[in-house]
Formats: sequence, C-alpha cells, structure tokens
Amino acid sequence: MVLALPTLAGLWTSRGESRAVRRRTGSRQRRFEPHDPGRERRAEQRARELLRSCVNEEEWAMYRDLGFIRVGGRLGQPDPATGEPAYAYLVYPHKPIVAYVPKSRRLLSEYCVEFPDLTRAISHSRLPDSDDVLAKWMALTGDEEHLIRNANMHLPGRQVDPGRVRRDLWRLAEWERQQRGSGSFEAHQT
Repeated sequence: MVLALPTLAGLWTSRGESRAVRRRTGSRQRRFEPHDPGRERRAEQRARELLRSCVNEEEWAMYRDLGFIRVGGRLGQPDPATGEPAYAYLVYPHKPIVAYVPKSRRLLSEYCVEFPDLTRAISHSRLPDSDDVLAKWMALTGDEEHLIRNANMHLPGRQVDPGRVRRDLWRLAEWERQQRGSGSFEAHQT
C-alpha cells in the first residue's frame, strides 16, 4: 500500500493540474466511450447501401467488383466517333480523383479533395470508404466545375501510383468486356 501512495498522489496532482488547465482554456475532456469493434464495419455497410441506392446499376457493380467508380467528364466535347467523353475520372476511396483520357488511357492529373466526417460519429475524421466515394461521385456529377476548380490539382503520380491506375484501367476494360459478354449492362455511355 505504501508503494502505491506516491503513484496515487501523482495522479491526484495531475488531475488537479488538468482541471486548472481546462478552466483556463475552456476545453473539456472527451467522454470515454467503450471500443466497439463492429462500429466501423456497420458504418461501412450502411454507406455501401446508400451508395448503391444513389448510383446506377453499372457504377454499383463497378465499385463492388473493382473498388472504384469511373465518372465521365462533362465539360469537354465527347469523341464524335465513339460518343465517349473526352476525359473521365477514377474515383477511389480516400485517394485523389484521377483524371484520364479514355481513348488513349493517358493520365491527366490528380485532384485532391477531402470530405471529413464532421459529426465524428464513426471515426475521428474519416468517412467510411463508400461514403467517401459517394461524396466524390455526387460532387463530380452535381457540380464538376466547382469541384475541380477548388481541388488541389497535381500531376499524375503524386499520391496514386500511375502503375496502379494503368492496371485499374486495364481491369476496368476487362470488366466491361465481361459485362458486355454476359449481357449484364449495355455499353457505357456517360
């Protein structure tokens, strides 16, 4: 018992000092909540359901199977021969949006945007993966010009490995070929 007294006394002093600091700064300590290991998993499940209800069937299948969504650019003139958009974006969870030219697969730029969890309901700052993808998708399809104008633009390769993006573009082309072969979706026209 005697050995514990200095430790308890130290804790008591630390708490008293902490209260004094809180009084001076006006800050409060966060209330302790027990760790719930399933909280993030349940949040991601709800986010996936919301994403599925907002995007079309092809985009949902793309995200489910590949882990990203392609969004066609709307500001440029479409390719007159194919009707494809002049450029498109790959939307990854918690990564920059990557712009590229669909015809040549040339990477154009990365657009860094962040949609933090301001409610801090799930984590300290990050949205669930599917919510992050949905926020980017909504911003691109709702007001592409505003999003691009306000994003931090970088050359390809700053945060997303160009090799990964090229592999993902190849995976996307193969996935689309399989979807057309199985008759699941019609050719993508964005």
